[in-house]
Amino acid sequence: MIHVRGRLAAVLLAGLLGLAGCGSDPALPAGANSGPPLPSPAGTSGGSSAPAPDADAQLTMSAVGDVIMGDAPRGLPPNNGHGFFDSVAPGLRADLQMANLEQPLTDDTGVGKCGAASAGKTCFQFRSPPSYAGVLKEAGFQLVNLANNHAYDFGPAGHQNTRKALDAAGVKYTGPPGMITVVTVKDIRVAVVGFAPYPWANDLVNIPQAQELVRQAKKQADLVVVQVHMGGEGADHTHTRPGTEMFFGENRGDPIAFSHAVVDAGADLIVGHSPHVMRAMEFYKGRLIAYSLGNFAGYHALGYTGVVGITGILKVTLRRDGSYVSGSLVPAHLVAPGAPRPDPQKQAISLVSGLCKADFPKTGARIAADGTVTPPT
Repeated sequence: MIHVRGRLAAVLLAGLLGLAGCGSDPALPAGANSGPPLPSPAGTSGGSSAPAPDADAQLTMSAVGDVIMGDAPRGLPPNNGHGFFDSVAPGLRADLQMANLEQPLTDDTGVGKCGAASAGKTCFQFRSPPSYAGVLKEAGFQLVNLANNHAYDFGPAGHQNTRKALDAAGVKYTGPPGMITVVTVKDIRVAVVGFAPYPWANDLVNIPQAQELVRQAKKQADLVVVQVHMGGEGADHTHTRPGTEMFFGENRGDPIAFSHAVVDAGADLIVGHSPHVMRAMEFYKGRLIAYSLGNFAGYHALGYTGVVGITGILKVTLRRDGSYVSGSLVPAHLVAPGAPRPDPQKQAISLVSGLCKADFPKTGARIAADGTVTPPT
C-alpha cells in the first residue's frame, strides 16, 4: 500500500513566460498561483517500543520519460485510452512506478498558449481529457511529475483540472513550487521532488535553492528521488556536456552541475527528461543519474522515428539508506502515431551504453547487453 504526504508553499505566478518545444507561453494572469495548498505533512510519533527500521529493506522503482497520451480533440487513441500502455506494462511494474506527464488533463479551457499562426509550427500545446488520469492509474503509474514546459499549456485552469483529475484517480504528483511528495512503499518513505526552469515548478536554475528543498525532503523520508526537466531538445541533443544548456533563448539548466549538487544535498536517484532523446547515465557518489529518458509516449504529439523514437524503462532497486542494489534498462520504442511498444532490437541499450562511454568515460554507468545497469569498476 502506498500512502502520500505533500507540502506546497503558496507562490504567486505573474507575468509567466515559458516555451513548449520551441514556442512561447503567454503570461499567466496576475495573481495566478499553482493551486490550493496541500495539507502539511503529518508528523510522525515514535516511542521506545517502536521496532527499529530494517536497514536492509529495499524497493524497486520504475521511471519513464515524457508521456503524452493524445492531442485532444482529434488525436486521441481508441477506446478512450484504455489499454494504451498494455504492451509495455510488464516492463513498467515496480513497487513505485513513475512518469513525466508532459500534458494537462483537461477539457479546453479557452486559454491555450499557442496563437493561431504558431500552433503546430513553432508552438505546441497538448491535452487529453481528465478521464485519462484513469489510463495512468490503469497502467500502474502511482506518481507523475508536473514540472515541465507543457504543464500550463491550457493555463492555470488547465493545470488545476489536471491536479483534480489525478487526485480523483488516486495518482500522486509532484513539481509545483515547494511541493515535496512523500509516499510510503514497503515501509520505506520516498520523497519525490520535481524541478524545471519555469515559474510553476521548483527552480532548476537556482541550484542552492534546489539543494535546500532536497535537504528538506531528506528530513521527511528515507529516500529522495529528483524528477527534473532539463537540457535542450531534439535529435542533436543526445550528448550531455558540462555547462548551461540554452534552447531557443531559454535557460534549460546545467544538467551535470544540478544533478551533482542535489546528490550532494541528499538525493538518491535523479530522473531526467526534456531533450526528447535518451542520454547517458552516470554514477556520482554511488547515486545513479539518468540525464534523460527521452519520449515514452507521444500519441499524435511527438516524433517517433529515428533517435527520438528510441526509449526505455529505467528500473532501479535501492536500499532504505539510498545505496544502489541493482538496475536495468528495459528497451522500448515508439510506433506510429506515437505509442510505446517493447523493442525487440533493444536500441535503447546500445544507444545509452555508447553515450555513457562517450560522455562519462570514468563515471558512466555500464549497461550490459541484457540491459543490466551497474556502476563503473
